[in-house]
Amino acid sequence: MLRKKLTIYPNVAIEADSIVETIDFTAIFQHSGPVEMEVGSGKGTFLVAQAKAFPKVNYLGIEWANKYYKYAVDRIGRWQYENVRMLRTDAAEFIEKFVPDTSIQKFHLYFPDPWPKKRHHKRRFFCDENLAQLHRILGPNGIINVATDHENYYEQMTEVARKAVKAGTFKEIDFIRPAGAQEGELVGTNYERKYIPEGRRTHTLALQKL
Repeated sequence: MLRKKLTIYPNVAIEADSIVETIDFTAIFQHSGPVEMEVGSGKGTFLVAQAKAFPKVNYLGIEWANKYYKYAVDRIGRWQYENVRMLRTDAAEFIEKFVPDTSIQKFHLYFPDPWPKKRHHKRRFFCDENLAQLHRILGPNGIINVATDHENYYEQMTEVARKAVKAGTFKEIDFIRPAGAQEGELVGTNYERKYIPEGRRTHTLALQKL
């Protein structure tokens, strides 16, 4: 069977090498509006559903895996959504170096790589250092929406969140169910749809900036 040829739509894909200074989201999206960011976009299922449901919101997806990045760019491009951009880069480094203060309204992290081996836990995205960066880039009352199927990673997430709440930088709020979530789903991503038949539980967490 022939593999489908994927198109890298230039109006969707942002070349990482082109970003050499603090990013200007109005220039990137060619219009102003609230910006939401997703790290680990996979095949773009969340972004496609959200872009359709909220056309006045701009969405930036970041995906490191090249095959998924290309699939998401092709998918978004074929749907001709003008309010979504994709970037293939290291998310933590990009956020620290190039995302301006108070520029993001919501941050989404769904089923991130759990790096299950203990020696790899330092690679997990949801950690004290990255949460501090998210606090910086979030606007007033900005929201972080997180979901994972991995019990140990969820325990780490809740501990990181607990410290932030205790420090007075965030408060815990109810998880906001994305637009693409169908009956029986909390998130509506490909990973969740794969995990539900396997009996895996989805753990959710949401924080709001103080």
